[in-house]
Amino acid sequence: MSTIYSVASSLDGFVAAPDDDLDWLLQFGFEPFREHHDRFFAGVGAIVMGATTYEWLLAHDDTWAYPGLPTWVFTSRELPVPDGADVHFVTGAVEDHQAVVERAAGERDVWVLGGGLLAAQYQQAGLLDELRVTVMPIALGAGAPLLPVAAPTPVLELLDTTSFSGGATELRYRATDLHDAHAAVRRPSTAA
Repeated sequence: MSTIYSVASSLDGFVAAPDDDLDWLLQFGFEPFREHHDRFFAGVGAIVMGATTYEWLLAHDDTWAYPGLPTWVFTSRELPVPDGADVHFVTGAVEDHQAVVERAAGERDVWVLGGGLLAAQYQQAGLLDELRVTVMPIALGAGAPLLPVAAPTPVLELLDTTSFSGGATELRYRATDLHDAHAAVRRPSTAA
């Protein structure tokens, strides 16, 4: 099981244009990415997201996109829950909720979905195992940053790249220092 931030980004490092606009991304369509995304999604057992991503999903989809999949939304506001959604609203630090999210995911992965602010909190708490960025062939000039960390990250290890028709490329990384420390917490030593 891993906690994975999987997201699309512009060439200049933005996951959304100003005002949380995703038209720049939607113009590429989903078909070139469908098979790759479906393989990733088949391994997801739980989702975490921020309120902005959650509200965008509610505003742009008539039905809940992830029925039956437990989802945690980090927010301090009361928000509606669509029919068929297994949504839990939480506040506070990501590390305060990770054990519950991981239990719900079982042997499958936790997907940090959407904006960079929540992903940056996961990274800085040492809970982000993988970063999968699909770099789209467009620059935005401004918007929501990919990973707005407050301090430099450790050097990331490139695990894989996947190219798509239309010029997009997924870069798959893991942070070795954080990954090794997080794995040790998950699998305590049995030595006496």
